[in-house]
Amino acid sequence: MSSCQRVARPLVQSLRQERLFLQSASQFSRSFSRSAVRQDDEGSTTTTTTNAAPTPPTGSTSAAERLEAASKPNAGANAAEPGKVRMKERLMDRETTTAHWAERKLVRMGTPPVGSRRRRAAIRTSENVPFEQLPYQCFQEARKVLQEDRQEKIQAIAKELAKIKRLEETPADQVPGGEHKKNLRLASLRKWVEQLKILADVNDPIVKRRFEDGLGDMDKPIYRYYAERKWRGLPYRIITQRIKQLNIVPDVLPKFEPLADVQLFFRRSKVTPGEILNSRITEVPPRLRVQVFNPGERLVSVVVMDSDVPNAETDSFDRRCHYLAANVPISPNQPSLPLGRVNKETQLAVPWLPAFSQKGAPYHRLSVFVLEQKPGENLDINKLRELYSSRDGFSLKSYRDKFGLTPVGFNIFRTIWDENTAGVMERAGVPGADIQFKFKRVHSLKEEKKPRGWEAKRQKPKYRSLWKYSKRIYGYAHGRR
Repeated sequence: MSSCQRVARPLVQSLRQERLFLQSASQFSRSFSRSAVRQDDEGSTTTTTTNAAPTPPTGSTSAAERLEAASKPNAGANAAEPGKVRMKERLMDRETTTAHWAERKLVRMGTPPVGSRRRRAAIRTSENVPFEQLPYQCFQEARKVLQEDRQEKIQAIAKELAKIKRLEETPADQVPGGEHKKNLRLASLRKWVEQLKILADVNDPIVKRRFEDGLGDMDKPIYRYYAERKWRGLPYRIITQRIKQLNIVPDVLPKFEPLADVQLFFRRSKVTPGEILNSRITEVPPRLRVQVFNPGERLVSVVVMDSDVPNAETDSFDRRCHYLAANVPISPNQPSLPLGRVNKETQLAVPWLPAFSQKGAPYHRLSVFVLEQKPGENLDINKLRELYSSRDGFSLKSYRDKFGLTPVGFNIFRTIWDENTAGVMERAGVPGADIQFKFKRVHSLKEEKKPRGWEAKRQKPKYRSLWKYSKRIYGYAHGRR
């Protein structure tokens, strides 16, 4: 390849990409000079051409004509603005957008794009054929097989439900084993029915498509199954890794296994577990997304605690409660939990305190725990305020044991001293921004070793000519007299 070809290759590639982009953009835009008139523009019959350049004025033209000719480019630009607006509206469609900037903007607005980028591109360029009517013979034959299998599962569900009904109507004294055996049998049958419901739809492509698009109903077992299987992949491994790496067990709890997916958001930004955040971001209470995988509504308690509060008097670390709320309802279909919007009279026990760390101290671990309460039991908020309003010395293990709670979800973030910490502490009314921690220097208790060997023997002045060979040896050059 010649040098000219090597130089021209990037230019040719850029021109090709630009041409492809213009071809794809032409599907969403139309020429203003040849397209039909819109209904709302029927009143105006003037057509403009965006590519037309203004005619340069001749020497015999008047000043008014020259001004009119000079204003024509602006008129063309103004006519092109509605087209740009329509193009932007099409790119902001969460069903068909493929632009990176539009995806980021939709996520910030709280309405993320539906499905993958490949799916949205296929929908945009296809003829909108329903998914279940795709004209592929193998696909339709496979759907027939799946439908037959689903009918078998539905018949099995009906049989099991009939068994459950008969067992419920049977008196406990007529069942071998009594009431206890009857309850165990009913629980086993109901669990098997739920499993059959999952097996009936687990291979249905329409169900999978709805779940991937984020349109699944979490009240149905199949969507909870898909959600749990997705969470048990990388997210579960990351959160368990953070629990082990950051020593949450046994520093906070002696034993803990997460059962729910807890995601943490500060100011619409998702926080990676263990991420070090700027203290200014933590001034506003975060929002949790707690996705549980078992049916029904339940009440939970939310605890945010700092387990790395330095104590200079005891030369150790204490714990501090940054937030405590109880009696908060969540369900599979209602995962959102904004900590700043809980009821202040019946749910909030300890208000939000921003995360902070003194200068010189190591990073602070702020753990977010979700603890499930006993079914049908509400905690006394006034009692919680009396016990934990001081914040200092908070023990999650004691709180769990005292009220019979079960930890089900966990997330964590960290904070260190930064340029905004002093202002955050001042606005929160927390003293100690002027305190700086320093590590004590621990001197060795070992005796200083005396020089020995060839170098030690030749430190006398009569061996001055040999010092040049040992002057770079650490410990001997500084010890000469």
